[in-house]
Amino acid sequence: MRNAAWYSRFAKAAAHFCGRPRVFVLAVGVIAAWIVTGPIFGFSDTWQLVINTGTTIITFLMVFLIQNTQNRDTEAIQVKLDELIRATKGAHNALLDLEELEEENLDAFRTKYQALASAARAELSRGIQDTGTPEP
Repeated sequence: MRNAAWYSRFAKAAAHFCGRPRVFVLAVGVIAAWIVTGPIFGFSDTWQLVINTGTTIITFLMVFLIQNTQNRDTEAIQVKLDELIRATKGAHNALLDLEELEEENLDAFRTKYQALASAARAELSRGIQDTGTPEP
């Protein structure tokens, strides 16, 4: 767990740092310097390999950092949504933690709510309000 906490802190800090405009400008600067050095190195294969290797390594590592950050953000949003469902009178607690359901069960919930939405739109087109709780 200690390694996971370290990685989580590192990933969060790295993603925060890499998302800043200065880092983007730095990346553009590196590309510009690479382009400017092209004639000096005769646009050689080695010159091209340097940028290809560098960008591949950075991209490979950034995928893991971005995925970690996205997973953490998604989990936080899900917990917040679960709390809103739990705290809302009349809400269906069965909707808590839907992201953990099997696809068939999730499809059943989706079908139910698509039917509710369709019925609400039909009533709205007839001038009936679509607010409130549809169940008695």
